[in-house]
Amino acid sequence: MSMTELLNAEDIKKALAAFTGVDSFDHKKFFQMLGLKKKSPDDVKKVFHILDKDKSGFIEEDELGSILKGFSADARDLTAKETKTLLAAGDKDGDGKIGVEEFSILVAES
Repeated sequence: MSMTELLNAEDIKKALAAFTGVDSFDHKKFFQMLGLKKKSPDDVKKVFHILDKDKSGFIEEDELGSILKGFSADARDLTAKETKTLLAAGDKDGDGKIGVEEFSILVAES
């Protein structure tokens, strides 16, 4: 399944364009611009599984750093600061990675 099967391609393009600057990424605004919060819980979980590149059931810090590439291959990587901020926001149990339920909460809080 591709991201554009779940989210509008134009929304993805606009959301990525809004955060091209270094240290400009804001996950809440990004998820809002994607329309992710309006999606069903099942669709949010499908997005999670696309972003979980190694299929471990978690989005680890290295995967978070390239999370934008999960929406478009030519997107930029997050900076270390942006990655740590996103991890801190999503890692509710402090295990250093984001599980599917944590991702769902992160989206719902945006």
